[in-house]
This record gives sequence, C-alpha cells and structure tokens, in this order.
Amino acid sequence: MSEHETDHGVGSEPGSGMIADIAEQPAIYENLLTDRAEVSRIAAEIARRRPRHVLFTARGTSDHAALYGTYLTEIRLGIPAGLVSPSTITVYGARPDLRDCLVVGVSQSGGSPDLGEVVRVARERGATTLAITNAPDSPLAQVAELSLDVRAGTERAVAATKTYTAELLTLLLLVEGWRGDGPVDPDELRALAALPAHAATVLADPTPTAIADRYRFAERVVTTGRGYAYATAREAALKLMETSYLAALAFSGADLLHGPLAMTDADVPVLAVVGSGPAGEAMQDVLARLRERRADLVVVGPQPSAPVAAQLRTPAVDERHAPLLDILGLQRLALALALARGENPDTPRGLRKVTATR
Repeated sequence: MSEHETDHGVGSEPGSGMIADIAEQPAIYENLLTDRAEVSRIAAEIARRRPRHVLFTARGTSDHAALYGTYLTEIRLGIPAGLVSPSTITVYGARPDLRDCLVVGVSQSGGSPDLGEVVRVARERGATTLAITNAPDSPLAQVAELSLDVRAGTERAVAATKTYTAELLTLLLLVEGWRGDGPVDPDELRALAALPAHAATVLADPTPTAIADRYRFAERVVTTGRGYAYATAREAALKLMETSYLAALAFSGADLLHGPLAMTDADVPVLAVVGSGPAGEAMQDVLARLRERRADLVVVGPQPSAPVAAQLRTPAVDERHAPLLDILGLQRLALALALARGENPDTPRGLRKVTATR
C-alpha cells in the first residue's frame, strides 16, 4: 500500500488526481536532474565514510524503490545490500551491530513509526543513516543523520505514482554520485538528460488505455521481470491491486519458472517487463515458456516481441534507467483498468495516505 501523506486535492472526476500525478513525472525528472547539489553533497559524504554494506528499510511502494536501490548498490558499487525486515527490531527487539553500515529509510511520507524506529536504532548501533522522503520535515527525516528530499510535490491520489519514480531517480543519482565521490559522471548525466523527453513519449502512448477493456473482467494477473525490472514488476502488481482490486502476483522471471508458471494459461494475463540488457536476455526463456502455456502476454520494453497480446513500447535506454520509463505505461494501465471496472483509483477502498505500522 502507498504510505505517503499529502493533501488530496483530488478533482470531482474519478481518476483525475492520479491522471495529474502521472502527468507530472517528466517535469519532476527535469527538476531532479537540474538541481543535484544536495544529492552530490550526500553522496560525497557517504563515499568518504566508505560503508561496507547497505541496508534499506521501506514499506509499500517505497519498498520497490528500495529493491531497485539494492540492485544499484551491488551492481554499480560492488557493496552487499539488502532489505531490512522492520519487525526484527520493532517486534522482536533485535539490536544488530551496524558499524560500517549505511541504513537507508525510503518513505514518501516519512511517517510510518516502524521505519523511524529502525533508523533510530540503526543510528544508535553505529550505522550511517539516510532518509529519502517526499517530506523533509517528517519524523523519519528528523531521526536520520542525513536526509534527501525527492521533491515530487503534493500527491493527489492515494496510489503512489510520481513519488515512486522520484525515489528511483534520487537513488540512481545518489549511487552514481557515490561512485564518483560526489559528482555524477558526465556521460551518465548526458544519458539521463534524455529521460524527461523519453518519459513524455511513453506517457503519450495510447496503448495502455486501448487494452484496458481487454482485461476488464480479469480475476488475476501475473507480473514478472528480472534484475532492475523486478522492482517494476512488483510495483505494477501493487498498483493493480490497490486501484482495481485485482489479485496481482509478482515474480522474478527465474522464480516464475520454479513453480508459479503452472498457474498461467490463456485466462491469466501476464505483464512481462523485458529490457535490452542482460536481464532482458535472461527473460527470453521465460517468454518462451509463457508462450508454451498460451499465456495472455503483454510485454513492456523496447524490443519487438511477437507473438503477444500487446506491447507497451519504451525507448531503448541503459538498463539502470529503464525502470523510470517502464513503470509509466503500467501506471496508466492500472488507472485505465480501474476506470473500466467502475472504480475510482484516486480513493481506493480501505486505504489511506499513511499506513502506520509498528
């Protein structure tokens, strides 16, 4: 569930808030890429301290951004990374030795008590602590030693969209700056400069709306991807669950073949995120097995992939950058599908902007 808290500002038409939030993402990318001074400062400070491992703590949508952060950390920095289970600290009272560790709390609202407690304890136990939030005055930001504001602005809908991608880009800039002892490599910046235009192109694609009626009566959906795309698959599943109340199950491509593949057939739509890098190559066997099962297959990515029910095309970019584009069409699909099913994705039943867990 999304766990961020802002004023609603939702219009009278169902989905108007989510529509507006999604549309703002190219501008948010532009803003974060233009003003990088604070990210560079924090990256330089972390690089100076030379942590030996990195732990992320998050809930809901932010947990998927944190998963992306673990891939970045291990692949780009060669540093072991993982996701903290908050309950080990908040429920069981564990107090692990966290010297030489960076602990990163990722939360749109910064208001969930368990995340704040994990970061507080981590700081007491010797860790360098960093909060990445859309709320710089939040409890999480106050308890952490270091803090970064993702600057996504007020999110209107309950389902997180723009705050998620702002977290992704902030994590990417942080890790790339860390590699450079603060500044991001100029070649990397030139590639990233194309992201706002690429995002606008993806958002202009009518395919997500066009295929929504096809899946209007679906009872369950499977999402899958490998590597950096696995975070996208998990976030897409969450968006479908919280806006359309679909039973959406997310698997890495490898895990899908270890059993869950058996439940796929022509009546179970599969959303497969397939990039142009090594993980995309690794997904080819998965696609072949899904076709054997006659799965109703939608592929997200830059490469032509027939036969499929539909393809959400994205520009061919570095695999690290692709999650900032691949999720956009899936956000729009979740929005269109919710509206087709007669739901209001701005105010999903039973959900609030902040979920306080302990």
